[in-house]
Amino acid sequence: MIRILCILIGYVFGLFQTAFIIGKLHGFDIRDYGSGNSGTTNMMRTLGRKWGLVTFAGDCLKCLAACLLVRALFGKTHEDILMLIVMYTAAGCILGHNFPFYLNFRGGKGIAATAGFVFSLGNMWLIGLGLFTFFGTLVLTGYVSLGSLMVYAGLVIEIIVMGRMGVFNMSRPHLVEMDILIILLALLAVWMHRENIKRLLSGTERRSTLFRKG
Repeated sequence: MIRILCILIGYVFGLFQTAFIIGKLHGFDIRDYGSGNSGTTNMMRTLGRKWGLVTFAGDCLKCLAACLLVRALFGKTHEDILMLIVMYTAAGCILGHNFPFYLNFRGGKGIAATAGFVFSLGNMWLIGLGLFTFFGTLVLTGYVSLGSLMVYAGLVIEIIVMGRMGVFNMSRPHLVEMDILIILLALLAVWMHRENIKRLLSGTERRSTLFRKG
C-alpha cells in the first residue's frame, strides 16, 4: 500500500509540466514545436537557453519536492525501506511527467525529474558521478540524449553496487526490488529516447547548444 501511495504522490507532482506552462505563457504549446517533447532540450531549442534552464529547474525541483515530502511523511515509520519508497515516489513523478493525463499522456522524457530524485538522496557520490557522466558525455560528444542515457546506465550500476555495499541499509529482498525498479526506469528512459537512439546511430542527432553563445 505504501508503494502505491508513494507512486500516486509522485505522479501528482509530476503533473506540473514546466515546459508546457512556460510555452502557454508565451502563447504556444511546446509540443507543437521541435521534437514535440515537453522538456528541457526542446524548450532550449525553442525559446533559448534561459527558458530551457528554467524548465530543467522546475522539473528537477518537482521530483525533489515529492521525494522530500515522502521522506518527511514516512521517514520514521518506514525507515527500513526509505530509499525504496523514495524511488517509488520518483518513479511516480517520472510517469506523471512523461504521461500527464490532462495532456493526453504527452509529456517529457523524465531526465530532469530523475535528477531531482538523485539530488533528494543527498549522496554526494551519486550526485557527483551523475554530473560528471552527463557533462563529460555532453562536452565530448555534444549529445544531450546520449548524456542522459549514460547517466541512467551509470545510475543502475551505482545503485546496485552501493546497495550490496550496505549504503542503503536495506534487506536483500528490498535491495532486489530496488534494483528491478531502477532497471525498469532505465528501460523507460531508453524507450522515451528511442527516436534519439535511431538518430544517434544514423548520425543525424542534433548537437546541444548549451555551451554556445546566443
